[in-house]
Amino acid sequence: MKKIWNEIKPYIYIVVIVVLFRTFVATPAVVDGDSMVGTLNNNDLVVLNKIIMHFNNIDRFDIVVIENDKDQGQDKIIKRVIGLPNEKIEYKDNVLYINDKQVKMNSGVTYETTEDFVAQTKDNEYFVLGDNRDISKDSRYVGNFTKDEILGKVDFRFYPFDKIGFIK
Repeated sequence: MKKIWNEIKPYIYIVVIVVLFRTFVATPAVVDGDSMVGTLNNNDLVVLNKIIMHFNNIDRFDIVVIENDKDQGQDKIIKRVIGLPNEKIEYKDNVLYINDKQVKMNSGVTYETTEDFVAQTKDNEYFVLGDNRDISKDSRYVGNFTKDEILGKVDFRFYPFDKIGFIK
């Protein structure tokens, strides 16, 4: 019996390490849908970084995966953070204003035209939009999301291979 245990022990360790890594550190994720077209496409494979949530804040323009129980369509969605806690978010004439001050958008990232709107976040709430604004079901329609609903950040794509690398 001891011989069998010694033979399978390394495999058990590997399985435990992989499960712990995927549960707490990072896991692959598949982009489902076209709401991030321009940055991410349907069926792109990305890395969902879970551990970064414990060490870094969520920043404006981060791409995040969110647990979505507000909309019957998808249980997890991928969007870009636009509004941070306790902010007034406004789009007017396709220009972003946060707390009535114009915000420069990420260079190198193309966004669809954004219809005018005004929104407000509270403590621990984030306002998110898809980059393909015309079809995205995002905070404009389902409301804000809390930090607890954000599963992690996405900043690396590993498939398709011709687009492998860090994401803006």
